[in-house]
Amino acid sequence: MKSNVKRLFAGPYILWMIGFTIIPLLLIVYYGLTTKSGAFTLANVCSIKTPEHMKALLLSLGLSLAATAICLLLSYPLALVLRRRGIGAGSFMVFVFILPMWMNFLLRTLAWQTLLEKNGVINGILSFLHLPNIAIINTPWAIILGMVYNFLPFMILPIYNVLAKIDDNTINAAKDRDVINAARDLGASFTQKLLWVWLPLSVPGIISGITMVFVPALTTFVISSLLGGSKILLIGNVIEQEFTKGSNWHLGSGLSLVLMIFILLSMALIAKYDKEGEGNAF
Repeated sequence: MKSNVKRLFAGPYILWMIGFTIIPLLLIVYYGLTTKSGAFTLANVCSIKTPEHMKALLLSLGLSLAATAICLLLSYPLALVLRRRGIGAGSFMVFVFILPMWMNFLLRTLAWQTLLEKNGVINGILSFLHLPNIAIINTPWAIILGMVYNFLPFMILPIYNVLAKIDDNTINAAKDRDVINAARDLGASFTQKLLWVWLPLSVPGIISGITMVFVPALTTFVISSLLGGSKILLIGNVIEQEFTKGSNWHLGSGLSLVLMIFILLSMALIAKYDKEGEGNAF
């Protein structure tokens, strides 16, 4: 009886997954592997090797890797501070990190465009203080800044979630505390404990955070459009233009299949290093 009730409640979720995930993915695969006449082809996928597409892909990889590295460097110390203070998941400080996610993604990016543009808020303040203006808008640095701002919570929360679990009452947490106490009793310095104890214990959260930042950063086109202008084209912009301006769904789907390879690799990393879902903070 209970199993039938569970299946009944799972029905809407299954229908949602079929309608909004599986069917769209199947359409992308179909369009990506066919021509306009419906014949099978790999030309759409192989078009990634053209100079303009390869340049956009490599630039996307470089900027997304840089943004992911910056998010990791900023997030780990913050997660350690939150964990050391014993702050719960419902506390005000954690709420502050989640709060920007409640605002529309487009509005957050538009706000940075207003701040960074030539006659924007930041340059207005610098001019008032008789300081030189900054010319960061429409540059790769502006795109990286937008990525870091928008995706930073996705790095902080998984790492904090893993670190916070070390202090709970589970068996694994007790073993983790034993390792930390042993390192402290043996005279390990803070750096040694960080490198040899904290980092290994928090690998699931780190891998989860890297994946949750790298994948959306690699596929984004809104941030690069607003903060990079028409001068900088990422692979997401190329795909978006093929669907909207070029009306070439086959080529756009073929390039999307290439990006799906990176998504599958990220999923494989999570499956390998976060088997128990410890880094899942959502």
